[in-house]
Amino acid sequence: MEFMILGLPLMYYIAMVAKVLVAFVFVLLTVAYATYAERKIIGHMQVRLGPMRTGWHGLLQPIADGVKLFFKEEIIPSQASTFAFLIAPLIALIPAFITFAVIPFGGTIEVMGYKIPLQIAAYYDTAARQVFDVNVGVLYILAMSSLGVYGIVLAGWASNSKYSLMGGLRASAQMISYELSAGLAIVAVFMLSGTLSLNKIVALQSGLGGFEWYLFKQPLAAFMFFICSLAEINRTPFDLPEAETELVSGFCTEYSSMKYAMFFMAEYANMVTVCALTTTLFLGGWNGPMTAAIPLLGPVYFIAKVYFLMFVCMWIRATLPRYRSDQLMHLGWKVLLPLSLVNIVVTGIIGYFIN
Repeated sequence: MEFMILGLPLMYYIAMVAKVLVAFVFVLLTVAYATYAERKIIGHMQVRLGPMRTGWHGLLQPIADGVKLFFKEEIIPSQASTFAFLIAPLIALIPAFITFAVIPFGGTIEVMGYKIPLQIAAYYDTAARQVFDVNVGVLYILAMSSLGVYGIVLAGWASNSKYSLMGGLRASAQMISYELSAGLAIVAVFMLSGTLSLNKIVALQSGLGGFEWYLFKQPLAAFMFFICSLAEINRTPFDLPEAETELVSGFCTEYSSMKYAMFFMAEYANMVTVCALTTTLFLGGWNGPMTAAIPLLGPVYFIAKVYFLMFVCMWIRATLPRYRSDQLMHLGWKVLLPLSLVNIVVTGIIGYFIN
């Protein structure tokens, strides 16, 4: 007799804990070594070696950086708002990790006779023979990613520094400008798929050797979503909230030790989430050759696509200069927003005549 909790077998709860741990460790390790990879990639693009002294070819550099930051002195400015100053890094970091809960990173595997979907917030209903997940997964991600900017704005205000305050204001302006365009860009995906469930969106992109990917059906939406996502997570060339040349270090100027490291981790965790979401919406998610026969190939394809997009983010940083504030606002409100609205209208017209 199997043991049930709230109508589900115990194995599903064990599998959920295992998936949470695996996803958390994956994101944490990716964040740690994304810093190393970025320094090496940009170094080679600039005809230099990057980190070389800590371990073979600098492979232990992320560990050395973590140890250094952990043991550095914690400094709280005397004029800062202490509670807000301390809580801001957590508000920035936590949403960056919990957004991964609804992203499917593989198909369904069988463990001890139970079918386990490789998605944290999902379970397989044996009677219905289908996977049930959060049916508004995209809205959940957009909502959680919006919370991160509160940590940045709060950090800028609580530091009681003009540089930090300016960085926080820039972050809020970027979020308002680009989240709207990013949301409208993926409306076209919802129009094609007819669902907000990420698992179903991935399923609809299987077949035809990858030509069912929404990247080919909605190339403009994919491009706009990726650009808007870079602006939302403050990546180059849209890193105005930090802008070392103008604002010292922007919203985190007054931060040190692990509090500074948490902002750093949040940026790279957001980059992982953005690349994972782009993979899910436009690159077929975990779909690939032989995934039906070998389900564990799904996570391999998913990780490969995510890492490729992260490489593109680093390539952009090595290539493009930072935008000015007025250029950033102009691009968001006068270029990307109208384009996303036009894309929705065109998609609706084509869909009407095809169907």
